[in-house]
Amino acid sequence: MTNRRIEILGDPSKNKQNFTIVRLNILCCRFWKLDLWDCHDMAFPFWRIYWNKNTGGLLKTNQTIYNMEPDKIYVIPPFTSFSSKYLKNHFYKKGINVSGRSMKQHDNDELTSKSSLLHLFIHFNLGVPFDNVYPGIFQIKTTPHLLENLNYLTNRLKIENTNFYATYTLKLQSIINDILSNIGTNIFEALNVDYRILKVIRHLENHIEKNPTNSELASVANMATNSFSRLFTKKMNITLHTYVMKRKVAQACDLILHSNKSIAEIACDVGFSDRHHFSKVFKAITGTTPVVYRSGKFS
Repeated sequence: MTNRRIEILGDPSKNKQNFTIVRLNILCCRFWKLDLWDCHDMAFPFWRIYWNKNTGGLLKTNQTIYNMEPDKIYVIPPFTSFSSKYLKNHFYKKGINVSGRSMKQHDNDELTSKSSLLHLFIHFNLGVPFDNVYPGIFQIKTTPHLLENLNYLTNRLKIENTNFYATYTLKLQSIINDILSNIGTNIFEALNVDYRILKVIRHLENHIEKNPTNSELASVANMATNSFSRLFTKKMNITLHTYVMKRKVAQACDLILHSNKSIAEIACDVGFSDRHHFSKVFKAITGTTPVVYRSGKFS
């Protein structure tokens, strides 16, 4: 192989290697003292990593309850419907009710933990198809290495939680990757999705403002409508229609938080004919309204 070819390809070997492309997009990373954490039936289109420095936090999905412990990390994939609460201060039985603030450099963790929940949370996306894994809550036992990194992160966030410069961001990415790699391979079953389904998924991502019929999507996969619908439901563990609605809501969530567009404009951008129908679908999927979601009163 010539030097010129090595320069272009970046690999001196003739043996091809295939790497999975992971597009980690960090949405937020915060360390809060929570005085209230009564959140019910949340289901948002991003990953969450939770770690509490003290006991008292509780997570619930379906009929499974997790009493959160400092020696465990909790990973929640997108669109997992779950509830949370701080056992010392629990009032509300519905809605999203959060009270707290960022931990500051002058805050003493030990003293603060006596009256508040010390809660680290990281929200992020991994892109298609990683954001389409099966819902659930994954509990990971901390290792000495992970614990050291988590303590570094929470201490760093008490000093600086606005500007994440290169080294800081790389460290955070490393922590997220380390945590995800400890989950196991089962969570990423979506990586083995049939190529025809991936073709349709990519088509939907590029035409989210459209409202394609099952027949139209099946034609993208070059399959009969009923055959494709069955294949999609079997492989993705979700109906084609529900998947389309969730992807519309996912993109709407991004626009709600990162644009100045009105709710009505965003509804139109993701293919809804009116704001009322959009808000109804949004609440059915996320458990809250677009207005509350824009307020950021969730964690």
